[in-house]
Amino acid sequence: MLIFILAYLGGVITILSPCVLPVLPFVFARSEQSFRRSGLPILFGMAATFTVLASLAAVGGAWLVEVNQYGRYAAMLLLLLLGLALIFPSWSERMMRPFVALGGRLQESADGRQGSVKGSLLLGVAVGFLWAPCAGPILGLVLAGAALQGANLYSASLLLAFAAGAASSLALALLASGRVIAWLKRNFGVEEWIRRVLGVAVVAGVVVIALGWDTRFLAQLTSANTTSTEQRLIESLAPSAPQETGKAMAPPLKGATQWLNSPPLSMEALRGKVVLVDFWTYSCINCLRTLPYLKAWDEKYRAQGLVIIGVHAPEFAFEKDISNVERAVRELGVKYPVAIDNQYVIWNAFKNQYWPAHYLIDAQGRIRHQHFGEGAYQETELRIQGLLKEANSDLALKQEFVQVNGTGATAATEEDVERSPETYVGYGRQENFASREAIREDAPAHYSAPRVLKTDHWALGGNWQVGRESAVLQKSGGAISYRFQGRDLHLVLGANNGKPVRFKVTLDGVAPGRNHGADIDAAGNGVIREQRLYQLIRQRGEIRNRTFRIEFPDGGAEAFAFTFG
Repeated sequence: MLIFILAYLGGVITILSPCVLPVLPFVFARSEQSFRRSGLPILFGMAATFTVLASLAAVGGAWLVEVNQYGRYAAMLLLLLLGLALIFPSWSERMMRPFVALGGRLQESADGRQGSVKGSLLLGVAVGFLWAPCAGPILGLVLAGAALQGANLYSASLLLAFAAGAASSLALALLASGRVIAWLKRNFGVEEWIRRVLGVAVVAGVVVIALGWDTRFLAQLTSANTTSTEQRLIESLAPSAPQETGKAMAPPLKGATQWLNSPPLSMEALRGKVVLVDFWTYSCINCLRTLPYLKAWDEKYRAQGLVIIGVHAPEFAFEKDISNVERAVRELGVKYPVAIDNQYVIWNAFKNQYWPAHYLIDAQGRIRHQHFGEGAYQETELRIQGLLKEANSDLALKQEFVQVNGTGATAATEEDVERSPETYVGYGRQENFASREAIREDAPAHYSAPRVLKTDHWALGGNWQVGRESAVLQKSGGAISYRFQGRDLHLVLGANNGKPVRFKVTLDGVAPGRNHGADIDAAGNGVIREQRLYQLIRQRGEIRNRTFRIEFPDGGAEAFAFTFG
């Protein structure tokens, strides 16, 4: 019973998630009509469509992804026409004729002046197509269970509970908005204005979704991000320890929202192959430092039967943007298959908790070895060789190890050097913050750095808005300082306004010179062009504690986390 309650609560909180924002105009487009004849059918159609699509997604394979995408295109076209009908009432009757013929009979036109249960239900079905992909990790956990146990009444009921939770919160919002709009109509006679504004909102929402801005930009609104809440619910439902190696069968690879460098793969189709599943994310420094070994193993052993699959499970919201991941895969030279696990379905199926994490699977589909974090490369390669020989007794492999030489952020760390801990700038996981002012969560505020920083402490300077995941510079002239230990300093950065942002780095108050990282020059100059990890310092002489400072002459910089090597 508890899992149904938690699934319902997971649905309730989706109204607070940025990914639901593009859907709200479509739900509110008929808020001035009868809730029983308009609002309730919209929500019912939305919940039912989502439940059916999600249930099929658990067992339908890659073909359903394509079907659902076509459904989204059709839904966007329908909603675009309905939005135009709200803006231009004379078009309403003409635009609704095809839907009247297809639907059997819609009693009213889409401008909503007389309310139609069938028309509202059709609108709800269309919204269901648009909402289904954005349900988040709670949906991912339910789908993972369905994939492991098969589609059944239990898994469908969990999905329905999730959909019912989302519909409940939207229903409350819809009822409240209806009363507000009714009050405005009674007092100011703004019916025509409201109808046109709603129509513009619907059209704008369609454009946002069609261009992918709903995931690219709304996901960055960390002040309304529910990922941490959803993750806590996941942890209460999902087992906390990986499977015992040598005995457990590898879980399915179902649930990826997209595949790069390959069509969708399945464990069944990979029987007879040795599979290495690598959980990673492209701004994780530990993941980046393992990439040279993964690429070398792929090149050396692919012809002998090794299949490496990178499962990209995002840590930050911007890592859910498929265009960001595609660019990173291309620039990092990753040629093996990459599964985009934005909903953490594969992550939860493996009961994984780490970046990076490597799972070696034998030709019979059993997990035979696992390793978390960096290192143990020779041990892992020996396991790969052993499993390949086990799968093919005629295979002759010399006990030789790959030799790699990573560059930039992918270069191996100095093992005998003390390093500062990974440090998050957002208040959700913030430690050792040393500015004179206390953090004001999700609100612009001015911060100043002390004259001297203690080791492993950092500070903001200037006007910043600190969110759960990151801090965004509100005005030009901001800075971040850090007294760090280690050879390398990396900082995950992005440009919040979508424009390039210049910055300048100093080390102990002067230009870094020969100690500059791969993403700046000797004078310390650099530019933020995309959201990723930037290598800013690499000490090439004596490695000692230094004071790092990065200054931004432009506003709009967004800082996520420091890592060190």
